[in-house]
Amino acid sequence: MIPETWADLPFFRDDWPAIAARLDCQDWLPGPANVFAALALTPPQAARVVILGQDPYPTPGHANGLAFSVTPETALPRSLKNIYAEMRDDLGAAPANGDLSHWARQGVLLLNTSLSVLPGQAGVHAKWGWDKLARQAVVRAQAERPLAFILWGAHAQKALVGLPRAVDLVIESAHPSPLSARRGFFGSRPFSRVNDWLTAQGQPRIDWSLSENAQKG
Repeated sequence: MIPETWADLPFFRDDWPAIAARLDCQDWLPGPANVFAALALTPPQAARVVILGQDPYPTPGHANGLAFSVTPETALPRSLKNIYAEMRDDLGAAPANGDLSHWARQGVLLLNTSLSVLPGQAGVHAKWGWDKLARQAVVRAQAERPLAFILWGAHAQKALVGLPRAVDLVIESAHPSPLSARRGFFGSRPFSRVNDWLTAQGQPRIDWSLSENAQKG
């Protein structure tokens, strides 16, 4: 269950056993097969961009272990709709569904600060100590190369406070939620800004819209 490339993080020695024991007594999401999907798809040596969410979607069948992402057959959540709307304005296209695993495979670390939730109970595991994993994973990835941080909303900004360095790119804006997207998320153009920075770093650009399956307009 623990991705081998991240297994040396102190979290897995010091915190995960207690969390795992508590989860054994509950019917939780996204379940054992997906709980560490973000780490499994983006090993530290491949991480180039960090996007931080809060916790998995609490509707069974929706979450797939990646921040903001849903299973391919799930209708787009409201925040993800706004993310795709901004992407269309920024790049002219967006993915055909809400599965963001193609971002993760290109080096976008899509972590939540809490990696488990109960059905219908958003945020219920937020104080279990999961947040240590997010900070440790970012520090581990930073040891490999400069990172681009896309920090949407106060929660993400506070969760990683003090970690971005002068060599890193930091893009902060309002959260893409319908309640806040018009307060600075729309028009922030994070996708092209990250790609311009990656190009300047001599790194490949992220194919955000998954061009071969993108929806235009």
